[in-house]
Amino acid sequence: MRLALKIDVDTFRGTRDGVPALVDLLRRRGAGATFLFSLGPDHTGRAIRRVFRKGFAGKVRRTSVVSHYGLGTLLYGTVLPGPDIGRRCADEMRQARDAGFEVGVHTWDHVRWQDGVARADDAWTRHEMERACDRFVDIFGEPPRVHGAAGWQMNRYAYRLTQRLGFDYCSDTRGTHPFVPMVQAELVACPQLPTTLPTLDELLGRSGLDASGVTDHLLDLTREPPATGHVYTLHAELEGGKLLPVFDDLLTGWRAQGYELVSLRDYFDGLPSKFLPRHDVTDAEVEGRSGTLSVQGPEFLAEFA
Repeated sequence: MRLALKIDVDTFRGTRDGVPALVDLLRRRGAGATFLFSLGPDHTGRAIRRVFRKGFAGKVRRTSVVSHYGLGTLLYGTVLPGPDIGRRCADEMRQARDAGFEVGVHTWDHVRWQDGVARADDAWTRHEMERACDRFVDIFGEPPRVHGAAGWQMNRYAYRLTQRLGFDYCSDTRGTHPFVPMVQAELVACPQLPTTLPTLDELLGRSGLDASGVTDHLLDLTREPPATGHVYTLHAELEGGKLLPVFDDLLTGWRAQGYELVSLRDYFDGLPSKFLPRHDVTDAEVEGRSGTLSVQGPEFLAEFA
């Protein structure tokens, strides 16, 4: 019974401060995890362009964005120049790897990917993904084996590149269980390990849920484990910051429920079968998050005449 911890690291502050805090907590708790890094500039401030997107303003109010990300982070890329995360925080990234945690690629420029990939062409998508992979090699001395898209945003070219760039598996989608993606009837031979649980920032403040209520809600969702376990996505800026005690309570609760807390690698290696079902991927809304995300669709059943 496994629950994979996938850590999205979006910002300079999250890498510098949140990653070491999470490494320390996870080591003390004997838990595995996968850290997925943003490897280029921090342009978080440019996310203000989403202000007219459905649900964005409400999410900002619910989750106290300024308190979690800091005012400086919210000005990067607009009033303040965006720091190069991969250059300035390479030591923190390697420390996570050296502590025994799996590391992989989140993105090059988080805001640029999240806001641009849906309408991007092959050349733009390839450029962004190759830049991230090249920087990963510069930092770690080997190519990345896992990718988790910023904001669960993908396009058909990005799915193809997960295969062509040599990833063993990816976690770019939301869904219920591992699958092989079918993109417009095209098989992409790179398994998806979708996020199966809501994130803290999707739950906080919704229906009156405070920190303790969020913990109880998530533990209710994991009380009856599915055959393939769960993948939980956390953020270095939140669970590695002010919400670290909430995350610690979740680790305690999941352990009490009998879960082994693992990296995406260990989760994938422990699947009951590597013959995964094929599913279409689609874009759909997820409660608590603005816009649409890449989501696991219906199982793909080929029809033969």
